[in-house]
Amino acid sequence: MTTPTSRPAVQTTQVWTIWLYRLLDCLAIAYGVHFITVVMPEFNSDSTFLSYLVATGLFMIVAEFFGLYRDWSSVNFGKEAGCSILAWTVTVVLLMAIGQYSVYTREFRAEALAVWYLVAPVIALALRITYRSIRKMLLQRGIGLKKYAVVGCNPLGLDLVKGISQSEAFHLQFHGFYEDRDAIRTQAAVNKMPELAGRVEDLIKEVKENRVQVVFISLPMRAEARIQKILAQLADSTASVYIVPDLFVFQLMHSRWTNVQGLPVVSVFENPFYGVDGVFKRGVDLIVGAIALALAAIPMLIVAGAVKLTSKGPVFFKQKRYGLDGKPIDVWKFRSMTVCENGAKVVQATKNDSRLTPIGGFLRKTSLDELPQLFNVLNGTMSLVGPRPHANAHNEFYRTQISGYMLRHKVKPGITGLAQVSGCRGETDTLDKMETRIRFDHQYIREWSLLMDLKIMLKTMFVVLKRENAY
Repeated sequence: MTTPTSRPAVQTTQVWTIWLYRLLDCLAIAYGVHFITVVMPEFNSDSTFLSYLVATGLFMIVAEFFGLYRDWSSVNFGKEAGCSILAWTVTVVLLMAIGQYSVYTREFRAEALAVWYLVAPVIALALRITYRSIRKMLLQRGIGLKKYAVVGCNPLGLDLVKGISQSEAFHLQFHGFYEDRDAIRTQAAVNKMPELAGRVEDLIKEVKENRVQVVFISLPMRAEARIQKILAQLADSTASVYIVPDLFVFQLMHSRWTNVQGLPVVSVFENPFYGVDGVFKRGVDLIVGAIALALAAIPMLIVAGAVKLTSKGPVFFKQKRYGLDGKPIDVWKFRSMTVCENGAKVVQATKNDSRLTPIGGFLRKTSLDELPQLFNVLNGTMSLVGPRPHANAHNEFYRTQISGYMLRHKVKPGITGLAQVSGCRGETDTLDKMETRIRFDHQYIREWSLLMDLKIMLKTMFVVLKRENAY
C-alpha cells in the first residue's frame, strides 16, 4: 500500500514561461499547417488560416484541461511529451468531428489531419527540448541566477530549500540559512541542523552589499514581532523579500489565494472544482457516464433479473449518504444482502458475511452491485471519481474519531477513488484503516487534475479484476 503525501509540493508562478510554452505550441501548429500546404497544395484554400485558428483555440483549451501549461522543469521530459501528445490527439479528434459535421469538410479531411497530427507534435516537442537545453546552459553558466537566503532554520525553511532545488524555474542559488535562535532550540526543531551561514544581522549586511538578492522569511506565524523587525531592516535594501506563511500548521484542502477589495486572503478548506475545472469534470462525468451506462445496459438487466430470481426483496438498494457539502443524497446499488440497513446503525460487510444473497458475494467482488450509481453520476449527485460515500451512520461515528473527516465531502462522492486504487478497498475494521483512506481522500482533493481522474479510472479496471478485499 502506498502512503499519501502529507504536504503539497512547492510550485512556481513563472507566468512568462507559461506564455512562452503557449507561443511555442502556436508556432508548431502553424508550421504543421504550412507543411500541409507545401506537400498537399490541394488543401490550401481561403479557409486554411481559419482552420489554423480553430485548431489553435481548441488546443489551448484542451491543453489547459490536461494541465500542459505548468512547471515541467523538475519533471521527466517523457511525462511532458506524453501530456502534449495526448492534448494534441484530443484536438485532432475534435477537428475530425468538426470536419464531419460542418462545411469545412475539405480542410479537415483525414489525409491532411494525419499529416498535421504527425508533424505538429514533433515540432512542438523539438521546441520544448531546445528551450530546456538553452535554459539549462544559461543556468549552468550562472546567467539569470540570483542568490537567496532563508531566515529561519526550521522544517518549513528546509522544505522550501528542497522545493526550490528540485525546480529550475526559480533561477535561484541557495546562499544559506540565517538564524538568531540558539543552536539548541534550532537543533530540537529540525533534529539535524544544517550549518548556519550566520545571524540575521550578518544577512542584513550581505543584502546591502548585494551578495544576496532574494530573502525568504520562514519564521512561525507567532513570531510577528521578529518578522516586523527583520522587514524594517531589509527595507533599507533592494532585495526581493518573501514571507513563507506556515500554513501547513493547518490542514489545507485545495487552498488558493484571492482578495477581498485588495485584502489578500487564502482559503484553507475549499472545493477544487470551481470555474473551468468544474465544467470540465462535470462534462467528463456526463460523457463517460453516458457511454458506460450504454455499455452496461444489458449486463445490468441480467444482474437485475438474477437478483430478483435468487432472493426475496427489491432489486435495488437505496441508502442515504452524504453528498457534496454534506447534503444527503440517495445512492443506488443492486441489492447484494438479505437486509437493507439504512438507519442509525449500519454493519459493514465482512468476509464470508452471512447476510449475503446467493449472488451477493459475486456482485460485490466484481463491483457489479455499483453499476446503478451511474444514474447518480448522470443526475449530478455523484462523480465517476471522488471519495467513496459512506453510510450516514459511519459518517456520524468517524467524524468524531478522525480529525478533518468531513472535509472529504467538499467534493462529490465517486464510484471509485484514489483510496480504492491505492489498496484501501474493502472493510475498514480498524480506525487506522479508515484514517489511511481519509488521507488518500484528502490527497485527491488537494492534488486533483483531470489526468489524475483518468489514471484512477484506468487503475480501477485492474483493481476490480484482481478482486482483492471486496466482500
